Amino acid sequence: MTHELLLLRHAKSDWPVDMDDFSRPLKKRGRRAAKRVGRWLREQHLIPDIILSSPATRALTTAQRVCRQLDIDESSIICDLRIYEADAKTLLTVLKTSCHERRVLLVGHNPGLEDLLLKLIPSSVPLSANGKHLPTAALAQLAFEGGWTDLTEGCAKLVALVRPDSLPE
Repeated sequence: MTHELLLLRHAKSDWPVDMDDFSRPLKKRGRRAAKRVGRWLREQHLIPDIILSSPATRALTTAQRVCRQLDIDESSIICDLRIYEADAKTLLTVLKTSCHERRVLLVGHNPGLEDLLLKLIPSSVPLSANGKHLPTAALAQLAFEGGWTDLTEGCAKLVALVRPDSLPE
């Protein structure tokens, strides 16, 4: 059976002087980008069966804005503290232990998400203009055979890589 993993880096955030990293909100540009990515998911009929998100404000707000575009109740987002500041190995553990559904949306942070993407697919991933594989609000759609416990290095295929600047406003 084919499973799908949607990796979504949080949208562009702000960093007010007196705020800690965990509480950083989205910038206006980030809120618009999250909405565009959610609309693209809806247009492609890529409705996740489960949404796992870092509980950091910028990631959770990104997930919530995507949910609004998909008509998914925001209360269905599962926040997992392990996703915040996670490396690829930790993210892989989260997926293997938390997922049983066919299509999963994982909302998190770089460098962990980018490292996970590069670990899971055997081919190269194109860089964005700013030299990142997953700039803010970028979404990678991966497909792989087998179950979540079978998720290993090089097992997935990159189906789509969507960056918000390539989507209509």
